[in-house]
Amino acid sequence: MSMHGADSGPPTGGSVVDGMHKVIPSPRQPLPLATTDQASGSAVPTRKPTRVAGKHAAIPRRGDRRLYAIDGLRLLAALFVAVHHYAGTRRLDQPGNAIWGRSVSEIMPTWFRFSAYGWIGVEIFFVISGFVICMSCWGRTPRQFFTSRVIRLYPAYWFSIIFTSAALVALPGVWERGRAREVLINFTMLQSGSRVGNVDGVYWTLWSELRFYLLFMAVVVTGLTYRKVVVFCCLWGAASMIAPAAGFQPATLIINPEGSWYFIAGLALYLMHRFGPDLLLWGILGLSWMMGQLEIGHRIDTIERVSSWRGSVLIFTVFLLFMVAVALGYTDRVRWKWLVTAGAMTYPFYLMHYVVGTTIISRLRDTMDPRLLIVSLIAGFLVLSWLVHKLVEAPLARLMKRGLDTSFARLRNASATP
Repeated sequence: MSMHGADSGPPTGGSVVDGMHKVIPSPRQPLPLATTDQASGSAVPTRKPTRVAGKHAAIPRRGDRRLYAIDGLRLLAALFVAVHHYAGTRRLDQPGNAIWGRSVSEIMPTWFRFSAYGWIGVEIFFVISGFVICMSCWGRTPRQFFTSRVIRLYPAYWFSIIFTSAALVALPGVWERGRAREVLINFTMLQSGSRVGNVDGVYWTLWSELRFYLLFMAVVVTGLTYRKVVVFCCLWGAASMIAPAAGFQPATLIINPEGSWYFIAGLALYLMHRFGPDLLLWGILGLSWMMGQLEIGHRIDTIERVSSWRGSVLIFTVFLLFMVAVALGYTDRVRWKWLVTAGAMTYPFYLMHYVVGTTIISRLRDTMDPRLLIVSLIAGFLVLSWLVHKLVEAPLARLMKRGLDTSFARLRNASATP
């Protein structure tokens, strides 16, 4: 996410690739140089290392460090999105809207101009998700990948559905309640694939995340290496351009061209972090920026219609430059422990803030200054998110992990039994 991505801590074990053809041990262990003949599979020994292999093998152990800066960046992106939802959407700028009662640009003109760009936080989430998913999956088995995604995504999500549905019953009039069968489908997180509406509009990003996980699982199954992730980025990018142009709807649905380039940017940034930058990775990142700015312009024209293309691309570019700084280790000195908590709060905060928050605004808009109301709402949801993480998400995740580990062990033992 990302807001609902893996932890930005170190991966557990595994192997990496020297950038050519030869698998080398994890960066946690000494890194031998692969020779030219070793990289090509020859049995003839030689002492001369390949240029690329030597470069990748000499990289320090950056992949083992927790990236506190990303934890903080997650929360900042979520706050950016929340401010947008409370004071910067096109719907809120309509006269007589159900949330503020009048155009928000008349109530808070300065806040509106700033928060109109907050939707870019979602694109930021996708880039972070590509980075941290690749980080957390390195050296993991497909079973571990599946388990980590389930226990990370579902506990807080299930609570948010119950929380939002209860609020819609108690405080009607702003948002339409879905039918019971539609709410139940939402618990699967597959409602978009079933053509069922979301209980909360922010859930649409989860559909993009799930499709990314599905595609990336193909790489995880074969074992993550530098070469395989690079090839995956290139193939996914090519498919993102070809499938829509060909009008092949089934492939377009799976490939997710609207979000693919942001995830690809995150993957390339993680490879820079783990192995160091090279011209190929800079090329992938540059192409992702080019395609991303095009998608940003399309979203402004068709959905947002409240922010300029220049301002939006500037914000996105500054964010990518910051992520480059993170990837290259310039933020490694940031080690504030509270950022771990901030990162953990991001996902439940994002899931709960929109529908319930705007409903509360509609009830309290005439009781206090609108800016104070927004700040109070955000503070309240942050506290609630911390409680949800501590009392719901973490305990339920532990229970689910034990259950899934037991289930997979049983499946493995059953398959071994004749």
